Amino acid sequence: MKFLYTISDYLLDVINFMGAPEIFGVPGDYNLQFLDHITHSSDMRWVGNANELNAAYMADGYARQKGFAAFVTTFGVGELSAVNGLGGSMAEHVPVLEIVGSPTTTVQNNHKLVHHTFGDGNFLRFEEAHRALGYEIAHLTAENAINEINRIAQYIFTTKKPAYINLPTDLVNIPVNIELKSDIHKLFEVDEKNNSDFEQYLVEKLEKANKLVVIAGHEAARFNLGSQIENFVKTNNIPLSVLGLGKGAVDETITQFIGTYNGELSDETTNKIVDQADTILLVGVKLTDSVTGAFTQSFGPSKTIALNYNEAVIFGTKYQGDYDFKQSLDYLATNKLSDSNTVAKLENHSKVTPTSANLTQKFYDEALEQFISSSDTFVAEQGTSFFGLSSNLLPKNAHFIGQPLWGSIGYSFPAMLGSQIANPESRNILSVGEGSLHLTIQEFGMAFREKLNPIIFIIDNSGYTVERIIHGMTEPYNDVPKLEYKLIPAAFGATEDQYLFQKVTTEEELAATMELARKTKDKMIVVQVIMGAKDAPETLVKMGQLFEKQNH
Repeated sequence: MKFLYTISDYLLDVINFMGAPEIFGVPGDYNLQFLDHITHSSDMRWVGNANELNAAYMADGYARQKGFAAFVTTFGVGELSAVNGLGGSMAEHVPVLEIVGSPTTTVQNNHKLVHHTFGDGNFLRFEEAHRALGYEIAHLTAENAINEINRIAQYIFTTKKPAYINLPTDLVNIPVNIELKSDIHKLFEVDEKNNSDFEQYLVEKLEKANKLVVIAGHEAARFNLGSQIENFVKTNNIPLSVLGLGKGAVDETITQFIGTYNGELSDETTNKIVDQADTILLVGVKLTDSVTGAFTQSFGPSKTIALNYNEAVIFGTKYQGDYDFKQSLDYLATNKLSDSNTVAKLENHSKVTPTSANLTQKFYDEALEQFISSSDTFVAEQGTSFFGLSSNLLPKNAHFIGQPLWGSIGYSFPAMLGSQIANPESRNILSVGEGSLHLTIQEFGMAFREKLNPIIFIIDNSGYTVERIIHGMTEPYNDVPKLEYKLIPAAFGATEDQYLFQKVTTEEELAATMELARKTKDKMIVVQVIMGAKDAPETLVKMGQLFEKQNH
């Protein structure tokens, strides 16, 4: 099949330029003609998913690794299936584009009663639902398609937020001028603001601090500001921390790093330094319950200078002049404050020695901290994995993916697969509870089809331990069905040479399996980790008590 240069081709060229040559999704009759342009492209690749929710999760993980992702659904049934996954991208500021294939313009204008609708002739309700949720929306027509594609691309590039394009199927093959392709790069040329007044004002405020601490968040990761933050704290020897929502945004091996901050649940050393600070510089931070020990942080607006992508708030007052997030961090990266600071050295955790004892969550968490190596990507499911592992120190150049704000169970498995596709050179390591895995387990089929080789630790502790800790320790609603995990790979199409399955119940078995997994690079490693139903990380136990109190 051969096409002229069309609206579809232009959209795909923009997506490719933005860094996403792989596109996720599920076929449906309203998007099939558009998918033809992907599958017949020499520089784009279609990665089909088991369902639209998984596609959205996978795009989210891909975007956290590469900086942008796109996925395709069909109208109505497809986009509504995906809306939870896209919701996580909105909540946690991840740049993902959803393209929805919709019925023809004529069908929509004539209010035809077609499938995948409510049968009432209203074709705008799903689009409006996305608009109500805060997404930037584009409904393409023959007249506005190029301008709207450009607008959405610039919006995503500038804000790092998700967006939504409605593409009626009759527009897919409309020809456009191929010379448009040569101007795509101009969409992303940024005019710098006059940020100098704010920069001077910011440094004046920072100079007055006697004990300054910097805390980085998720926006610092989305805008790739880690190196600027690191340079600033190293030049001035300022203590540096991250919230769990921004885990992986900075190098945690530098001397100035004092650990992950989580309100009163933080490590004693971390808490002491933050508590004693008279000024906290928050960079791209959002203070949510699950990363502040249920709002037990020791500082308020009167002590904070908060720099976010869209605003700067200085000791509780929003700055009213010209302000640019990235330019401000670029300036700080080269700025030497007049006062020097002293940073207490963070003690490395002692190396664990395995015994024949049954596995505990504590040993598992400590062993995983030692297992993660430079350039790995570690993905932690919300629950025992995230709360047990987000405080662990990361090696240099290691990545971390979690979803503590949106907290949608099942997210981590497809997100990890998307991350693995985005960066094949980084070995992805997933820690996920069996309850969460049940929600998105279908993507094992895609993983084996794509020949992906991550390492997957499935915590088998007889149900939803995170929920048991919060409420209902012995209630049946926190139980989950027991699966034969050793049969899962073959059931989803894997051949014996594609995977290695291990079931571990003791410390020594886990240690031996980790050693084997590190050596086995050409297979997916699936490890069933048996632990007690009531066993949970200490941080999660404390957090669960705070959440239970918060829910009353």
